[in-house]
Amino acid sequence: MPTGTMVIAQPDHYRPSEEQTIYESLLSLEDAVIVELGCGGAQHTRQIAERHPDSQIHAFEVDQIQHQQNLTITDLPNVTFQLAGAESIPMADGSTDVVMMFKSLHHVPLGNMDQAFSGIARILKPGGYAYISEPVFAGDFNEILRMFHNEESVRQAAFAATSRAVASTQFELASETFFDAPNAFASFSEFEQKVIGVTHTEHNIAPELLERVREMFEIHNGPTGALFEMPIRVDLLRRI
Repeated sequence: MPTGTMVIAQPDHYRPSEEQTIYESLLSLEDAVIVELGCGGAQHTRQIAERHPDSQIHAFEVDQIQHQQNLTITDLPNVTFQLAGAESIPMADGSTDVVMMFKSLHHVPLGNMDQAFSGIARILKPGGYAYISEPVFAGDFNEILRMFHNEESVRQAAFAATSRAVASTQFELASETFFDAPNAFASFSEFEQKVIGVTHTEHNIAPELLERVREMFEIHNGPTGALFEMPIRVDLLRRI
């Protein structure tokens, strides 16, 4: 598929969906060697490991605090947690069936994104897939996030790096999918803990700004909490 078909957003083509439904429809994960880059709190890691117990999952994280927390997970025997970034993946050449990145590519340092794709190409088997899931810079949740952490430029850079990878001789674009992922918070306290308090980014929000963020959040809050729809783009790349 030519690179000209790639678009960074497609507002008229989003559909509500859990991300698990998306990747299960696009990929065969049974008996696979899977690398997850930027696994965070291992929510997706757990979903994949429990649904596909015969697969071998290598989950990498660069945040040392989060990695130490992941090492306390003892009920996923088919998962190995390791401390490493996408630009330096400690896996053998051609050893991996699927590489997955869930909203983590834009966290790779800008100067290392192309290197990350070269590393992904190196470890993938010919015909293997890279599943690159990235948030689209739009939506109510994004409007709150941008008040203290504007990611527009890094998300654009992630899309540009993905486009360059497809334009190279390493990958071809298998598909591009857009969907709205549910993003729920029971309260502002949970939002503060899970979003503002993440250990991989130091937000240092002044009290006045924090109060404005709270006010914006409360507009969407109700008796059962706040539910946002986060627009997501999935670029599925095939290793040539």
